[in-house]
Amino acid sequence: MPKINVYLPDELAEAVKQAGVPVSAVCQRALEQAVRRVTAIRETVLSDLDLQEPTGALTHLTPTTRTVLKTARDQALADGAAAVGTGHLLGAMLSEGTNLALHVLRAMEIDPEQVKRDLARHLPASGEAGAPEPGHFGGTAANALEFAVTEATSLGHNYVGCEHLLLGLVAEPDGTAGQVLRGLGVEPRLARRAVVAALAGYVHLRAQAQQSGEGGQNRPAAVQAMLSAAIRQELQPLVQRLERLEAHAGLDA
Repeated sequence: MPKINVYLPDELAEAVKQAGVPVSAVCQRALEQAVRRVTAIRETVLSDLDLQEPTGALTHLTPTTRTVLKTARDQALADGAAAVGTGHLLGAMLSEGTNLALHVLRAMEIDPEQVKRDLARHLPASGEAGAPEPGHFGGTAANALEFAVTEATSLGHNYVGCEHLLLGLVAEPDGTAGQVLRGLGVEPRLARRAVVAALAGYVHLRAQAQQSGEGGQNRPAAVQAMLSAAIRQELQPLVQRLERLEAHAGLDA
């Protein structure tokens, strides 16, 4: 039976050892679940998005994420593209306007309107390369969705939200969306920490709202302010470290 090495941070490795966690069995089960999700994403046909009851890979997508995929599909059809590209996915996420990924971008001091403008300049006249056939995601879009599933799995989430889709788009090396986002400073490591901080802040915000009897109906400005504060606090040590490295390398001149 072939072996796959799993490398863990020292603290986690020590904790696993002390707890006696059956690493092999846990990893096997997690990998089986991840493979099923990724395979289902690859086999998803965009017409499935119109089904009233989600099936297959769609059951793991949040309603907002499904809305984004449907919007991306419709835009690809309007553009006459052979398949949905990463640019369509990013554009649809920006157009949706309420998802957590946009809060993450703003907290990272990335203006979604600037992303839209840069995306408009980069979008090709037709779909991105790698489309298997009409009615499916293009090659780069499929890769980005697979990365999104992987990010969700690595964070221990049983759903795929727009925040995971953002990470998938940033991680995909060849698509238009990743090129635009990285060009604006949305690097994978920073984005991942920002998403983790945003999720933690959002959970805390909901708990506060329930305690105050607001039922989660917070003003958008209050939501954004709290999430921005949580994300910036989480990112500050990493940003400072990068600045020190740049200064040491003479890149800040």
